[in-house]
Amino acid sequence: MSKRLLLALCIPLLLTGLTAHAQKRVKIQNADKLKGGSANGERFERLLGNVVLTQNKTTIYCDSAYFYKSKNTVEAFGRVRITEGDSVTITARRLDYDGNEKKAKLRNNVVFTKLAMATLYTDHLDYERPANKAYYYNGGRLVDSINVLTSQRGYYNVNSNLASFKKNVVVVNPDYTMMSDSLQYNSRTKIILFVAKTTVVNKDSSTFVYEGGQYDTKTKRSDLQQGAGESPDYAIQGLQYDLDAVRSIYKIRGNVVMSSKKENLIIHGQASDYYKLRGITKIYNNAFIAKVTDDQDTLYMTADTLVSIESNDPAKKRILAYHNVKIFKKNLQGKADSLEYRASDSTLFFYTNPVLWTEGNQMTADSIRMLIKRNTIDKIVMVGNSFVISRDTLLNFNQIKGRRMTAEFNGKQINRVFVEGNGESIYFALDDKTLALIGMNKIICSNIIIRFKEGRVNNLTFLVKPEANFVPPHEFITEEKTLKGFLWKEDEKPSKTDVVKKPDQEQPLPQSARKRL
Repeated sequence: MSKRLLLALCIPLLLTGLTAHAQKRVKIQNADKLKGGSANGERFERLLGNVVLTQNKTTIYCDSAYFYKSKNTVEAFGRVRITEGDSVTITARRLDYDGNEKKAKLRNNVVFTKLAMATLYTDHLDYERPANKAYYYNGGRLVDSINVLTSQRGYYNVNSNLASFKKNVVVVNPDYTMMSDSLQYNSRTKIILFVAKTTVVNKDSSTFVYEGGQYDTKTKRSDLQQGAGESPDYAIQGLQYDLDAVRSIYKIRGNVVMSSKKENLIIHGQASDYYKLRGITKIYNNAFIAKVTDDQDTLYMTADTLVSIESNDPAKKRILAYHNVKIFKKNLQGKADSLEYRASDSTLFFYTNPVLWTEGNQMTADSIRMLIKRNTIDKIVMVGNSFVISRDTLLNFNQIKGRRMTAEFNGKQINRVFVEGNGESIYFALDDKTLALIGMNKIICSNIIIRFKEGRVNNLTFLVKPEANFVPPHEFITEEKTLKGFLWKEDEKPSKTDVVKKPDQEQPLPQSARKRL
C-alpha cells in the first residue's frame, strides 16, 4: 500500500476523532473577568461575572465559576442556569459539572423545568445528560397543570416524561390526595401508575386503597387492581376497578364486597356497576346480600341482579333484586321472582310467585311483604290468594287461606296469623295424649285468628258466622283433604348453600379480563 493511499485512509479517521474530542470539551463563551490559578497541583481558570460555558447543546450560565480545563470540569456558583436545547432549563445556586461524563450535580433551590410539561423543585439534583435523567435524593416536588407530587427521592426521564417517586409519595389534586411508598407519573400523558399500595382520599372524604393499576388525570379514567374503599356510610373492595370520573361510572370486577354500615348490609358479587349521577349500583354474577340481625341470625338473599338506589330522601332509598330471588335465615327461607327492600321502614316486598317457609309453615300469596323491626322479623303481610300450610306429626296438611293474612312474630318464631276475608281452614284434630287422628275440621269463615306455640298451630278462633264441618277419619275423601289452590313446595325451599356462595368457589379475575373491563 502506498504512503499516499495510507494517508488518505487515515485522515478521515483522524478528523472524526478530533471532532468527537472537540464535542466533549467544555468551552468558555463569556466572562467579565478571567483569572488563572492552581489548587493541589491542578490548573484552573477563575471566571467572574456573566459567565457562559457551552458543550454541544448544553449551555451553563452563572455568576462565577472555576473551570478545570484539563479535567474538563466546572464548579459554578450564584445564579446558576443550565439549558439543554430548547426544552430543559435548570436553575440552582451551585453546580458541579463533569464534561467527560456529561453529568451535572446541582444544589440549593434547584428548579428543573421541562418545557410545557412539568417543573421539579428540590435542593439536591443530579442530571445525567446521556440518559436524559434527573435524580433527587432528599425531597422533591413535581408540579404541572393538574397535579402536585412530592416524595423523598425520585427521578425524571426527560425523553419519556416519566417521573418515578419513592418514599413518602404524596399527590395533591383538587379532587383527591394520594399517598404511597412508590408511584410513577407521566407528565405528558398525565397518567399516574400505581406500582405499590396506594391510598386515595377523595374530596368527599371517601378513602380507597389500590394495589396497582393506573389513573388518567386528564380523562379521569382509572384501571386499577385489588382495591378497597371506605366512606362514613359505605365500604367496598374488589380485584379490578374501571373508574370513569367524568361520566361518573365506576365498574368493579372480581370478589366484590360492598357494605352499608347504617343498614348492617353486606353485598357480595363478582361484578358491580355504579352510576353516580343516577345514584344506582348494580351487582351481579353470584350476587348475594347478608343482613345481620339483632339475634345474630344473619338474613341472606341472592338474585341474578341486585340494584341499590341512593337518594337524599330516605323514603326513596331501596334495594331491588330481580329474577331467581332466594332468602335464607335459620328460621326463615323464601323465594320469589323479584324483591324490593325499602330502607326507610325496613320492609321487604316479594313479587311474582313468592313462597316463605318458617318453622314448618309454608306461606304463599300474590305478593308478600316482610317488616323488619330492631333488625329482626316483626311481621309478614300476605296479599291476594294468601295460603298457609303446615304439616303435623302424622304428615297431614293443616291449611288456611284467605284474601289477606298478617303473620306476627315473637322473637324468632311465628306467634299469630290473622286472616281477613274469604277465610277457609282445614285442620286435622289429634288426641292430646295418644296423638292419634280424631278427624278433620273444615271451616269457612270471613276472618280467622290462628295462634301458634313453638312454631306450630296451637288453636284457631273463627270470627263472623263460621260454617264448620267435622269429618271423622273413616269418612275422609282424598279430594276434600286440601283446599282449592293447595300446592306443597317443600322441595323448593332453599338451603344456605343455595343462597350463600362458598369462599372456595370464588375465583380470582382472569388476567385477560383485567386488562380492560
